[in-house]
Amino acid sequence: MGSTFSKAAALGISLLLLTSCSGNQARPVPSSAVTPTGTIRPDEPMLDTAAEEQQLLKFIDTQLTGPYGVYTNWQETGEAAEMATGHEILSESASLMMRAAVLNGDQERFDKQWTLARDTFDMEGGFSYRFSPKQQKQYTVNAAVDDLRLIGALYEAGQAFNQPEYTEAADKYGRRFYDNNVKDGYMYDFYDNIFKTTNGFVTLCYIDLSVLRKLSIPSELSGILLNNMSGILEDGYLSDSFPFYETRFDYKTGQYSSEHINTVESLLTILHLAESNRQKPASIRYIKEQVASGTLYGQYTRDGQRTNDIRSTAIYALTAMIGAVLRDQSLYAASIERMNEFRAVNAASPLYGGFGDEAAGQAYSFDNLMALLAYSYSNQQQ
Repeated sequence: MGSTFSKAAALGISLLLLTSCSGNQARPVPSSAVTPTGTIRPDEPMLDTAAEEQQLLKFIDTQLTGPYGVYTNWQETGEAAEMATGHEILSESASLMMRAAVLNGDQERFDKQWTLARDTFDMEGGFSYRFSPKQQKQYTVNAAVDDLRLIGALYEAGQAFNQPEYTEAADKYGRRFYDNNVKDGYMYDFYDNIFKTTNGFVTLCYIDLSVLRKLSIPSELSGILLNNMSGILEDGYLSDSFPFYETRFDYKTGQYSSEHINTVESLLTILHLAESNRQKPASIRYIKEQVASGTLYGQYTRDGQRTNDIRSTAIYALTAMIGAVLRDQSLYAASIERMNEFRAVNAASPLYGGFGDEAAGQAYSFDNLMALLAYSYSNQQQ
């Protein structure tokens, strides 16, 4: 799997593709196109999602997966666009599948996913963020958020399945990540495997503190890295009135920047903070209010004014995960019920059991795998 990839193209990818924690492939639908399946009752106990999870897994396995892994989109394309499309494969997808397998205690599925991910994405300097089967092209940059999720899944698998080889692999790839994606105690979004360079900023939703803490590096270096990155993460908080987070931090200027506030990105930032017990109470209150009313939209201005009426599977999947991490069963249950509004429930549809737009024939990996992970997080509530 080789390719020719210019430095300019690599830098373009850093700005166009790797500045979104959603991989830029999810295409949510307007809320006006969604028919609610029921009334949210925030005080109800956690939902039983076993049946929906099995239907979703069947859809992913039979309709959304090929020889190299999970397709970016159910519909095929020529796989030549700047952004991943069609049956291209993302390391993001592999990492989400691995995490779900660990949470479900499915070692056989984890083994299969890890072997496939390693064979498809592993490079000298990191895990390629994207592979095109049609072009037989392995892109030469990684995405820090996905490398960290892969490494974190290996650590989790080592513990869950009592398999030291997973932990050893996590240590190995964690050291590589530190060597390439960390400079002078600061983490960067991507590393170019050809030009041996990084970009100049960090996207806040890439900062997975729980995995950074596990990296097999000297304690002094670990302390510096965690102090630097947790500071950048927490200082990116916007305000108590709109308790989301800035998009990126530029190391050269020392400034945050956000053209708009993408909800998926801020929710992933809040999830990472919650995993380290650093979440802002105002953020959780805001999320619970918006989930209960079904008014959590895809994008906002920096002062909290929504810029569209789009809702998505991934948004409510993330709020469900936040609820699970915080052991807030009401938030988890309300989020899952909102998320399930986007399920394909027509048994005659090829998208049945999955999440997508049946009329347009669109089903994206990010939405479906985030939903799968949200179902899997119910195990944290047991």
